[in-house]
Amino acid sequence: MLPDNIFLIGFMGAGKSSVGRTLARKLAKNFIDSDQEIERRTGVTVAWIFDQEGEAGFRTRERALIRELVHRKNVVLATGGGVVLSSASRRLLSRSGLVVYLHCSPEQLLRRVAQNGSRPLLASADPLVTIRNLLAEREPLYREIADFTVDTEGQMVSAVVRTIADHYATL
Repeated sequence: MLPDNIFLIGFMGAGKSSVGRTLARKLAKNFIDSDQEIERRTGVTVAWIFDQEGEAGFRTRERALIRELVHRKNVVLATGGGVVLSSASRRLLSRSGLVVYLHCSPEQLLRRVAQNGSRPLLASADPLVTIRNLLAEREPLYREIADFTVDTEGQMVSAVVRTIADHYATL
């Protein structure tokens, strides 16, 4: 029996939102981006929440949202890059659907997010070092709960979607 939900995890810039939107259309599922949902509900940006409440405040909001969203049906959920920092969120995701880790090199991630000024965790003197440090912490957590890993390095969204959809069809 196919899982109702597909959860996309991975670092910022790995393609979770772009892939998720297209994958949801292909599989006739509802698409939710957790960061966008937090922004919609609060009326402010993720960057503003980080600035006003710090990362801990944002993570509290994220955990509460994940607790709710995993109970929905027929969803493709693009999670925030740091969702795996919460053991409770990791457990919920791994128990509630197919978890797909979108993997990409630090250099490619930087190229993808360099133009986006709304990435509060990358506001540093050397964003590549920051990405590498964050990945060193998060990579084992992504792999711990991933049912399936897709390398998005140099891949078109359509190719990544096809890979996930083909894997999903074999479950």
